[in-house]
Amino acid sequence: MPRRLVMGFVVVVAGTSVACEKAPEPRTSESRSEQSVTQLASPAGPGAGEPFLSAAPDGKVLLSWLEPAADSSHALRFAVFNGTEWSQPRTIRAGKDFFVNWADFPSIKTLDDGRLAAHWLQKTGPGTYAYGVRVSQSADGGATWSEPLIPHRDSSDTEHGFVTLWREDAGMGAVWLDGRKYNKEGHSPTNEMTVVTTTISADGMLGAETTLDERACDCCQTAVAMTSGGPVVAYRDRTADEIRDIYVTRRDGGRWTTPAPVHNDGWKIAACPVNGPAIAAAGARVALAWFTAASDSGMVKVAFSSDAAATFGPPIRIDEGMPAGRVDVALTPDGSALVSWIERTGGDTAAVRVRRVSSGRAPEAPVTIATSSAARASGFPRMIVRGNDALFAWTEPGKPSAVRFAKLTGAGK
Repeated sequence: MPRRLVMGFVVVVAGTSVACEKAPEPRTSESRSEQSVTQLASPAGPGAGEPFLSAAPDGKVLLSWLEPAADSSHALRFAVFNGTEWSQPRTIRAGKDFFVNWADFPSIKTLDDGRLAAHWLQKTGPGTYAYGVRVSQSADGGATWSEPLIPHRDSSDTEHGFVTLWREDAGMGAVWLDGRKYNKEGHSPTNEMTVVTTTISADGMLGAETTLDERACDCCQTAVAMTSGGPVVAYRDRTADEIRDIYVTRRDGGRWTTPAPVHNDGWKIAACPVNGPAIAAAGARVALAWFTAASDSGMVKVAFSSDAAATFGPPIRIDEGMPAGRVDVALTPDGSALVSWIERTGGDTAAVRVRRVSSGRAPEAPVTIATSSAARASGFPRMIVRGNDALFAWTEPGKPSAVRFAKLTGAGK
């Protein structure tokens, strides 16, 4: 993550005359009175941060997080939520060589055969951003974990991170931002991050490594959704003239399509905003959410596709005028989308908000999940839909920090 990147991006919000980008008026909903936010117990210990949520095929929810120890080491831990209570937390990996960053966080997934897979980031050299990806699997519910493997073939002491894992067949896919093109003697404007993908089998064998894009934004998260047509990768592109809009590429017939923009925002910025997209899919239906500050106007948008991300409809703006971004998105049982983000409420104070939206309709009124901070220490809130409820995890800054957990009842009705 080069030093020239903007790690705490702030934008002065200006008005806009584009109809589809005007801050939307909320619509009422018959189910609004049935929705309520409940703060639930969190299994994470003091000082925890960087939460990640994922769903298992049986409906249980997995939460992973990083937790510090007194000896300056960190542990990647996880617990399982059955809808009522948490399992006892387990440690996936612990050590003093973790790369810990507010925006580049570990993850955990349940694979199709019930195995667990987790990734984290590990220092590879003395440089600030010299780190690589590690992936481990568990066949016994997380009691033991395999020896970690490195999905990228490049071993240079440069950045390899912003990973997304997805389950597929008996194994998994992985995509990440790769710094192998960076000048080892120092940074320059020509240095570029690439988007690279591979597959990992149940026995830890790596498939072919494929470069999806030769020039991507340096430190915005990647995102993946599995559609009826195959996986779709979303990320922030970086053109030669520093336009950094959201692009997607699909694997179609065994080949990855040429990356294409979801929408031509035209955000020109010679630095990384550290604000990647989020994507969700059910069959051929796809919802993709992202932050942009084109024309110095900060916005959170969502766009829908009905053809497995081959095309997208016009974006719908869902923020309230002062977004910090850091989005997540989930599809509900009725086909609507829930979009979460951080909205600034004054100074460094902010709120974790969520809004339900459907294609062709004005968004419903936003719901506040929790008060928060716009500072980078608050990280990226995560969201997942479980039946008619939405579950949220986020970092609460402080000394010590804490991972919080909440439920929005009736979100999927």
